[in-house]
Amino acid sequence: MTQTAGLSPEMREMIVQTLRQVVQRDLPDATLLGLDARDEFPVAFIRQLLSPDVGLHLIFLPEAVGGLGGGALDICRVSEEMAAIDLGVATAFLAICLGTDPIIVGGTPEQKSHWLGRIAAEGLIVAYGVTEPAAGSNVAAVQTRADRVTDADGNVTGYRLNGTKQFITNGGVAELYTILARTPDGPSFFVVERSAPGLSSGKHEDKHGIRASDTSGVVLEDVVVPASQLIGGVEGQGLKQANAVFGYTRVMVGAFGLGAGQAALDRAVRYARERIQFGAPLIEKEGYGSKLIAPHWIALAAGRAYVEEIAGRLDGGEPDLQVEGSIAKYWSTEAGNRAAEAAIQALGGYGYAREYMVEKIKRDVRITTIYEGTSEIQQSIIFMFRWKATVRGKGAWYEELAAGLAALDTEHPGLGAGIAAAAVRDLNATILYAHARKTTGRQSLQFRLADMMTACEVAGAFCRRAAALAAAGDPDAGAVAVMSRVNARLAMTAVREGAAVCAAGCAGDGSAAAGESPRDFLAKLACSDPLACSEGLLDDLAAVTAHVKTKVT
Repeated sequence: MTQTAGLSPEMREMIVQTLRQVVQRDLPDATLLGLDARDEFPVAFIRQLLSPDVGLHLIFLPEAVGGLGGGALDICRVSEEMAAIDLGVATAFLAICLGTDPIIVGGTPEQKSHWLGRIAAEGLIVAYGVTEPAAGSNVAAVQTRADRVTDADGNVTGYRLNGTKQFITNGGVAELYTILARTPDGPSFFVVERSAPGLSSGKHEDKHGIRASDTSGVVLEDVVVPASQLIGGVEGQGLKQANAVFGYTRVMVGAFGLGAGQAALDRAVRYARERIQFGAPLIEKEGYGSKLIAPHWIALAAGRAYVEEIAGRLDGGEPDLQVEGSIAKYWSTEAGNRAAEAAIQALGGYGYAREYMVEKIKRDVRITTIYEGTSEIQQSIIFMFRWKATVRGKGAWYEELAAGLAALDTEHPGLGAGIAAAAVRDLNATILYAHARKTTGRQSLQFRLADMMTACEVAGAFCRRAAALAAAGDPDAGAVAVMSRVNARLAMTAVREGAAVCAAGCAGDGSAAAGESPRDFLAKLACSDPLACSEGLLDDLAAVTAHVKTKVT
């Protein structure tokens, strides 16, 4: 898809290079480890990023208010780069982006001009105030109230906010908050300045990871704001605005998972090239590379292909990509978490020591599977919407994806697109089989189906990325083709295992007796052939390890 919003590749790369220069100067490993140990927010460094000399925050602000007008692809690229440096710093900085999003997606022209203009010009630290003690991922359950303040004629002149927010990034240091509160006509966002009487910081959280970010409660006690600070000027638009933000920010958090996971894996590769065991570097040991390096490198590359594809669609103006945002976050954060875990194992005892950074990265990346909606929330979203689309269309949704992959396989054989197409068709059949037997109400099966859906859709994006590189004559096209092929086989493995679980879940259902038995159903699937999932896999994993050795400097 042609990008219609955002920066040029040259401008994006210039921003990334500027960020790297600032970080190399001001945030060496020793400094990052010190911030982590002291649980310290690097206020001076964040101020520097927001200063006129760097102005990194301008990337996510519209040009009309003095920003650079960056798009989703630009923000994902910067997010991945920052997460590779330090996920705590990345979380603190990109929370400013998240805090501005309700204004960007729902603000009136006057609100955008005023508030976004101030953020651009003054470099304000912003926080997104949604999560509450009893309302985490379920934003509809917020209890913070916004009661109307009226004049003598009954006109609404303002709102009185009361409630407590929890786990708010930048909660103790922000100068501006976007607060979700319940008005008489439904949940609504408000802009609230830190100086507002009655607003105070709550408990500072002593966290497992991302300790360089400030995570605090926000307490609102009779905080009165003028009606002009109701975002959008109409009550009850908050959930719509939050959902619009989620489709965007979950892709961004997916990029966080990729950046942190890649940073850990890069360190493991450097270590393995130098560490001699039994007469040879660890990276030369086939089992080491095939277990601890190659699968995770492939999963991150697949996630990157998917994240960038969805970011491009967002920049192209495509609406209603919330499910794709969930898939991007779910796959990429889980892949990043597994990569960091593998990096600790790859370094052995050194990996368990804080001095070598991968221990810290693992603690940091763990949060990405929790904030902005837990992995289980993402599984629920993915299952529910894809199940509905499949049933309503009688399988047409996934058949269209499979047909596209099959055609791609004809044009570019060797990428695994044919394997991915077969996996998608087996997934389609499994959804319809479970639906016909009325077992899709079981949450365990919903999660399993969501995993299958995610694996297949990410495999499709990776095949398309591999084909695009091959068509462009990219020097890495051959290695990416191998990785895409491995990933397609792994998607088929996920479908094979998931189909068996789903079919077994149907076996005890009385309605199954009138139709095809689970065993007969499974026998018809392409994934029932073990060779379809495994043929050539070990050689391809070895080839990926050999490629990786040349890519990490």
